[in-house]
Amino acid sequence: MIKNDLFLRILKGETTERPAVWMMRQAGRYLPEFRALRDKYDFFTRCRTPELVADITTQPVDIVGVDAAILFSDILVVPQAMGIEIEMKEQVGPFLPHPIRSQADIEKVHIPDVSHELGYVMEGIRLTKERLADRVPLIGFAGAPWTIFCYAVEGKGSKNFDVAKSFAFSHPEWAHSLLQKITDTTIAYLKEKVKAGVDALQLFDSWGGVLAPDDYRTFSWQYLNQIVEALAPFTKVIVFAKGCWYALPEMATSNVAALGVDWTCAPEIARELTRGKKVLQGNFDPSRLLAPPAEIKQKVKEMIDAFGKDHYIANLGHGILPNVPVENAIAFVEAVKSYRL
Repeated sequence: MIKNDLFLRILKGETTERPAVWMMRQAGRYLPEFRALRDKYDFFTRCRTPELVADITTQPVDIVGVDAAILFSDILVVPQAMGIEIEMKEQVGPFLPHPIRSQADIEKVHIPDVSHELGYVMEGIRLTKERLADRVPLIGFAGAPWTIFCYAVEGKGSKNFDVAKSFAFSHPEWAHSLLQKITDTTIAYLKEKVKAGVDALQLFDSWGGVLAPDDYRTFSWQYLNQIVEALAPFTKVIVFAKGCWYALPEMATSNVAALGVDWTCAPEIARELTRGKKVLQGNFDPSRLLAPPAEIKQKVKEMIDAFGKDHYIANLGHGILPNVPVENAIAFVEAVKSYRL
């Protein structure tokens, strides 16, 4: 039995004494303990070494006091397993020496045996669960197929992913072929994660917001929803699609357990768009964590008041920034834990 199961009870639709709280990218560069390991090991070594995964995943539980852990990994381990070469460059981010630009490139991409190719992730889950010792739940995650597609085609990070979008619009049949391969791989990957012991899942569509609403439905949501439908019978699934407030009404009719909201969508609007049907998660502006702790605590109270304390998980509107002081992250978490009407 998990001792602090608040996060899971909320995902099940229960009324709780307060919201749960965790932070996207909580196992990250703002923690000195994380930076110490980063300086010793390169990025993918950290992802592929179960002992390091367990160390990094549990750091924010021990230091910041969050109500849930999220496995340290990266969304790009999935395309790596599919045969797409990816490098992670410090201060730059992901870089693909050979981005996908043709049908022949797509044909080279394979659907792997995830238990073999990504077995190191499952070992990391098992060791992390041991380290957590049932203190809090463990969240597994994957990138949305569209977001993976963006990196695979663009070849690097981008503000607008114009190359990826133009590829999708110019060659939709090729795009859908690649998106389906990513979807099938992701479903198999997440099923293995559930078997290995994660307690819930989150799907990150970091770049869904570069698409217009109709294009989002065509190139992203239909694939995300395949994953939700495949995993919902086995665990609770959260979908976070940054910049996609317009898709909340349709998402709310799906089998997701919760929907993430970024800071550009007011809590009241998110509740209205989802008709109160779903647990919502979010949406503190990550930059607000650079304000003084007293101001953070006041803004957290205002955020919870706006969402309502029930059917709500407090989080950021995207990942925590690397220059946030640890005491400010703690102030954010403590403000949620001490919330009273």
